[in-house]
Amino acid sequence: MTLIRWEPLTELTTLHKEMDRLWEEFFGTPLKEEGQEAGISPAVDIAETDDALIIKAHVPGVSKEHLHLSLADNMLTLKGEVKEEDAKQKKHFYRREIRYGTFQRTIPLPVSVQADQTRARLKDGVLFITIPKSEYARRKEIPVEVR
Repeated sequence: MTLIRWEPLTELTTLHKEMDRLWEEFFGTPLKEEGQEAGISPAVDIAETDDALIIKAHVPGVSKEHLHLSLADNMLTLKGEVKEEDAKQKKHFYRREIRYGTFQRTIPLPVSVQADQTRARLKDGVLFITIPKSEYARRKEIPVEVR
């Protein structure tokens, strides 16, 4: 017969994790996941071409009037608001997962850009932002001479 040392902290940690799992099953997904801010935060893709940065942000339910962009010090700030549908209609919800409210996300840009030439377009709940790179951030081909 082998003796196993009892670790009370291990038991408490296991109990804590199980209680968290039960709580999440009952009330749905948690508001805050590890590494993310609570609430609404649009997912973004950032791609780079030779001449520009292309940013794609998912903003479903946000109208053009409730979406604001600003660019300063190579930081792009995306602000918006997801409006709740007409609250006058009394409804009994069985599940409510859509988040409503305001959001703000600031994205550091990896290269120097020309803020005054930024273009943004909203289509089908996706915001497309094109930001031209500054002249000094663009790649330059340097010809090599053979002598």
